[in-house]
Amino acid sequence: MVGLGNPGPEFEGTRHNVGFEAVTLLAERHGGCLRAEKGLHARTCLVRINDQPVLLAMPTTYVNESGLAVTKLVRRAGLTAETFAHRLIVVHDELDLPPGRVKIKTGGGSAGHNGLKSIDSHLKTNGYLRVRIGIGKPPGRQPGADFVLKRPGATERELLEVAVVAAADAVETVLADGVEAAMNRVNTST
Repeated sequence: MVGLGNPGPEFEGTRHNVGFEAVTLLAERHGGCLRAEKGLHARTCLVRINDQPVLLAMPTTYVNESGLAVTKLVRRAGLTAETFAHRLIVVHDELDLPPGRVKIKTGGGSAGHNGLKSIDSHLKTNGYLRVRIGIGKPPGRQPGADFVLKRPGATERELLEVAVVAAADAVETVLADGVEAAMNRVNTST
């Protein structure tokens, strides 16, 4: 399970880092400690969720280079193109969902998300599971890149904190009940 975000304290709490927040929460819930691992371009830990081993990861590359880390992580985990759909979960921010909304999606386009574009390019597929955390669209004509790299106001931050918990719950539901059941539960909730 890979959470997308940018490394460094200057990016903590930004909209783009909600994927990191979900991974951090899962590590805390399951007794893991994320540490840099040489050669992986990621901070990782191995935890057990629903009695299954799960490699949690946060790339140490910037979001637009996430594919570098994900490729190495996929190799380490022994995943193939045939097993991506059920074994690789990417948690990321989503401009096309309102702030705080969480949805699960299998495959599909990147919707302009540079982290997903990088992963798709490096893996040569988009056939993996995504947990999308809505951050909403930028107001007015503000560029998306500027919007995702800013910290939200207090009200929106509260929505995102609830969504991070829901995203972590969604990952646990996928592992406990399978993708289809998790999608039915998460995608239909308000």
